[in-house]
Amino acid sequence: MRPHPDRASARARLRDRLTELRRAVLRRRRLLAVLCTAGAVGAGVQAARPPEPPGASLLVAARDLPAGTTLADDDVRLTTVPPDAVPDGAVEAPAGALLAAPLRAGEPVTDVRLVGPGLAEGAPGTTAMPVRLSDADQAALLTVGDRIDVLATDPQTGSTDVVAPGALVAAVPEPAGAAADPLSGRLVVLLVDDDEVARISSAAASSLMTYAWEPR
Repeated sequence: MRPHPDRASARARLRDRLTELRRAVLRRRRLLAVLCTAGAVGAGVQAARPPEPPGASLLVAARDLPAGTTLADDDVRLTTVPPDAVPDGAVEAPAGALLAAPLRAGEPVTDVRLVGPGLAEGAPGTTAMPVRLSDADQAALLTVGDRIDVLATDPQTGSTDVVAPGALVAAVPEPAGAAADPLSGRLVVLLVDDDEVARISSAAASSLMTYAWEPR
């Protein structure tokens, strides 16, 4: 007995649907296999990559700052750098410190740029020393980086000696008050050879301190 035509047609359609379904599953299985392989490769690469080093905080100049600036909070900004990029002598709290040398925007704030004990670290064999020059107006002519010969004049004999040849001007701080007496002179910070410190101190106690130099 032959099958009914409608049943044969239904079976054929069912076979066709099953065949299409098997093909679709196979196609998706191939795509899934490719995706799984790509995911495994990516995970392997990520696992083999060394971990990112932790960042370190560093204070840098927020803008160009001239020598003699008394640093305020808004003069610096915090940035994050690799730990090995933090320079020696980086200052963590520079507010209120006096710049002995200019800073470019983005440059780290370090102790060798500030008036203080670290100032002479960049020049071995020297000492940072405040010296009060007798003439405030004369001191105002100096800028950081000038090389001067420090002169001591005995007010009784009028004789003058060079007590520190070639001293480096490290800072020219602003006077403590706007109404400071110009006759009281003005402090400057000099980098001088270690063996000149005692001679300068002795001369400053009894002599008028001036200088000679060639402006840059």
